[in-house]
Amino acid sequence: MSVDPADMFRQEAQELLEVLEQNLLDLGLTPDDQDLIGSAFRALHTIKGSGAMFGFDRVAAFTHHVETAFDQVRKGKVAPSPALIQVALAAKDHMRMLIEQPEQANDAAGDAILKDLQQVVDGVEAPAETAPAPSAEIKPEGLVTWRLRFRLAKDSMAMGTNPLLLLDELRELGQATVTALTDEIPSIEEIDPNCCYLAWDVKLTTDRPQSAIEEVFMFVIDDMEFDLQRIDATPVETTAIAAPGTVQPVEEVAHAAPAGLQKRREPPSAKTAAGSIRVPAERLDELMDRVGELVIAQARLRQVAASSHDGQVKSVAEEVERLVLELRDTTMGIRMLPIGSLFGRFRRLVHDLSSELGKSVELVTIGEETELDKTVVERLNDPLVHLIRNSIDHGLELPEVRLQAGKAAQGRVVLTARHAGAQVLISITDDGRGLDRDRIRARAEENGLIVPGTKLTDNELFQVLFQPGFSTAREVTSISGRGVGMDVVKRTIESLRGTIDMTSRPGGGTEVTLRLPLTLAIIDGLLIRVGSGRYVIPLSAVEECVELSPEEDARSRGRSFLNIRDELVPFLRLRELFNATTAVDPYPKVVIVSSGDLRVGLVVDQVIGDHQTVIKSLSRLHADVGTFSGATILGDGTVALILDVANLVEFGQVREEKLKAAS
Repeated sequence: MSVDPADMFRQEAQELLEVLEQNLLDLGLTPDDQDLIGSAFRALHTIKGSGAMFGFDRVAAFTHHVETAFDQVRKGKVAPSPALIQVALAAKDHMRMLIEQPEQANDAAGDAILKDLQQVVDGVEAPAETAPAPSAEIKPEGLVTWRLRFRLAKDSMAMGTNPLLLLDELRELGQATVTALTDEIPSIEEIDPNCCYLAWDVKLTTDRPQSAIEEVFMFVIDDMEFDLQRIDATPVETTAIAAPGTVQPVEEVAHAAPAGLQKRREPPSAKTAAGSIRVPAERLDELMDRVGELVIAQARLRQVAASSHDGQVKSVAEEVERLVLELRDTTMGIRMLPIGSLFGRFRRLVHDLSSELGKSVELVTIGEETELDKTVVERLNDPLVHLIRNSIDHGLELPEVRLQAGKAAQGRVVLTARHAGAQVLISITDDGRGLDRDRIRARAEENGLIVPGTKLTDNELFQVLFQPGFSTAREVTSISGRGVGMDVVKRTIESLRGTIDMTSRPGGGTEVTLRLPLTLAIIDGLLIRVGSGRYVIPLSAVEECVELSPEEDARSRGRSFLNIRDELVPFLRLRELFNATTAVDPYPKVVIVSSGDLRVGLVVDQVIGDHQTVIKSLSRLHADVGTFSGATILGDGTVALILDVANLVEFGQVREEKLKAAS
């Protein structure tokens, strides 16, 4: 499968733009951090150079002006003020538009951004020394002559490096004499047009520091031969030198390379160079599909081996099962991404909303290293955006209101991620005013969502917030208030086989918790039988299995409680829930499952054993069946439904509350 070079640039640019945005936001907090300034400048420099190389001329032209402004910041002539960072963020958005949707990018808008940028730079720039006119006589103090010899990696041009552009940048630093070194050029029959065989010897007279020369090669220096030596200072008599940025007359001579040209740095070893590769996401999806089919085939082999008396067949089946398990874990590991890659995007959202709403907001992220399947991470962006916007717009008060309530003027939004078995819990917490239960209930009754007088828990009441069109906002703003968004959040989370919990304290803030599966592809399951049907329980939710004795069974009739080590655990008889018509098994088993802090027992006819479960989505006709989260194919080709443990636990909790109310 061939790769479009333009797509390669877009992928690289996307990563660089994310780095640039994070650096700009960090600069707003630590404006004196030179590492951040340098990183932002390098990102701009790379986007400009790569854009020109891949034909994105509008990107290169626009980025050049932004890079020039940041060059002034890098030199200490311009301070990274809040105004500069705000304009730079707008410039970054325009660059993204030029790359991803060039047909919709407005050049007039780009010109306006550059005008604002120039005004900010002119307004805070330190008084500059009078620049010499081209070819003007300048004083010799500070001029130094350097001898630079360099040879690029042979595959440098194939990787996008243009040596002519490097030479042009050297000429912009001062008066340069360039000599091409031809000693390694092979015969015409052996020349590879994609290889760079030349080296260069450059004599450069400049008033710029050594670091300015090295920065020309900042992106290729690890893989090249590089030798830089200071020859001597320019003699006392006046020397003519053109101003940086003007065209220099240079002498270019070709001869053999002198001995002694050595590597500036050792090139990375083959192991280091192959440390990471870029793979299209579709290939990972295809790989996961193939592994899923392999798991199903392995289940068939396991079933065949179980009925065989041949020891070699059993041995091979066990070996294949071990290898398939390892391959499954490796493939799933490749698809896992740290959620920090998603959390980082919301810093800009909080920054912009703070400015728009006139609120001071601190975003705190915890558990960025928590990993999730890439598919889950990709689909979480929009739900989290809606929840964060609601927290800031509806939850957090204005600074003066917070101060009157005895709070800090700056509001706080905390994003937290943590593992809980085979689930990941993502919480969005704010320290705002909290949810108004009376107002929510009144609006829900007004809309006919709940019957007046119905007793509801807080979580049940808060679930009406996720109904389409429901809103308690007193006015519609550009941020929210139309009742659009929260229903989309619920649908998206449920499509990921997740659930949403909400808690709130009046005046103390609100917490929304998303419970999501680690992966949407393959899980370890416990295969059970209820009547004539077989079902799978996610193994991560299983705590233990106990036998339900006839005495305990008879004693629990009407109570639906088991005494497990002096703890009462409610249970569900799945035969009754699934309307099983076969004869009752004389020795039923109870599988104790958990979801969060809640435990429920599931009474089944038989526990068959563990099972690698390839999850298949249910059809749209079964989308509203909350008891099951999917299906899987067993080794004999039959289908087993996967139980939704959270739904069953919630069902058991409601049933327990009804029993308490009845008693």
